[in-house]
Amino acid sequence: MAYFCVKDREYLSLKLAYIREGRICKEKYVKDTENKRIGIKGIEITDGSEWRECSMKTDSMNLKVINRDVIKYIAMFTMLLNHIAHIRLFPLSPVWYEVFEDIGYFTAPVMCFFLVEGFQYTRSRKRYGLRLLLFAVISQIPYELAFRYGSMNMIFTLLLCFLILVAMEQIASTAVCTVVCTILVLVSGISDWAFVAPILTILLYQSAGNRKKMALSYGFVCFVFVLFNMGSKITEPGNPTPEIILSSAATGIGILAAGFTVLVLYNGRRIEYGKNVSKWFFYIFYPAHLLILYLLKTFVLI
Repeated sequence: MAYFCVKDREYLSLKLAYIREGRICKEKYVKDTENKRIGIKGIEITDGSEWRECSMKTDSMNLKVINRDVIKYIAMFTMLLNHIAHIRLFPLSPVWYEVFEDIGYFTAPVMCFFLVEGFQYTRSRKRYGLRLLLFAVISQIPYELAFRYGSMNMIFTLLLCFLILVAMEQIASTAVCTVVCTILVLVSGISDWAFVAPILTILLYQSAGNRKKMALSYGFVCFVFVLFNMGSKITEPGNPTPEIILSSAATGIGILAAGFTVLVLYNGRRIEYGKNVSKWFFYIFYPAHLLILYLLKTFVLI
């Protein structure tokens, strides 16, 4: 009998790997005095020849205190602040504009993480993809009315990320898979969070279960994002000014905060009550808040 000590994300990925290989998994739970499950003690896995026990050690300083729905609500709020700044709903000083904008960069990296997680554990990938397609279409008009960017909205970007995951899972040929994924990443150039969101999704999928690699993925994407913003803010040839360097570095705070939240604070659970309400609210909020912001900007706060 062999013993493996793993943490939450490693545990889930190991379990998923054994299930995909057709092995039998039997979980053991830690229960409280009322016989309610409060955690996973370990998992017994058999392939017909030997049993293996995968034990999870608990940490008295456990920081995993936030469930998935709470994190998504926080992400929606930070996105709202970012969009308020971008459409200039009301006058903001340069400092507050940047604060609102940078806080909003928390949202997309969180959505990429939960897209990868949802792709692995959803009951129906077909329905998952169709929901993304439906709300990408629904959101496009409110997105264009609010921003007038002439690009596709964030849910369309998430749809491309979803298709990348499908390609990585379904296409056996490495060369063909690479070509398809490259095309999808390039297509994201016409949408919100171009290139960055698809690349982060690929990195998170490839490193799923290894928190160190996932942390490095967030760090790498943060570095690229900061460089991109620095390049866009340099209007004249030459070295960037200290103000530009500081302003560009601040754009990465949201991405790092997102990585810390999902890798350190996320407990792997959903809200206990109102799961379906939360599920659909997340989809509806995106086009709804864009339309409301547009109406407020156009007809109320003139």
